[in-house]
Amino acid sequence: MTAPVDALAPVRAELLRAARASADAVMDRARADANETLRSARATAEAVLTRARDLGRADGAAAAARERVRALQDSWAGELAARAEVHAALRAAVRAGVREEFAKDPSLRSRCAAAAREVLGPRARVTAASTGGVTAEVPGRRVDLSADALAERALDRLGVRAETLWEPA
Repeated sequence: MTAPVDALAPVRAELLRAARASADAVMDRARADANETLRSARATAEAVLTRARDLGRADGAAAAARERVRALQDSWAGELAARAEVHAALRAAVRAGVREEFAKDPSLRSRCAAAAREVLGPRARVTAASTGGVTAEVPGRRVDLSADALAERALDRLGVRAETLWEPA
């Protein structure tokens, strides 16, 4: 006996072939889409990573610049403090030296009194200063020739030459 002929077999075969071709085309498009999505994601990730590195470098450079400025400011503040200490020590030493000279030589007080009268006139009221030297007054005018005032004037005359105290030798 012969097997009955299935008249729909060629139709089924064609439908199966067409379905497989369609499925293969969908799979190919899906693979292409997946590959494009991966490529795009990798490119985006690389761009984000590059941007993050650039921002990190910029942030690091800015932080380093701020730190350099802070270090310079701290250094300058330290130097100014050291200069102020040296200047205060110099001021104290000069005052002490002038006071000592007044203590050693009593004629200095009388010479200061004479100088005050020469500036203000013979009616000047001359008063001995506690640190040595004198002050003198006439109405509307005053002269201070005390040891401390003379020391201050000497330091003032030193002016910018005082800067040589903290310059390298």
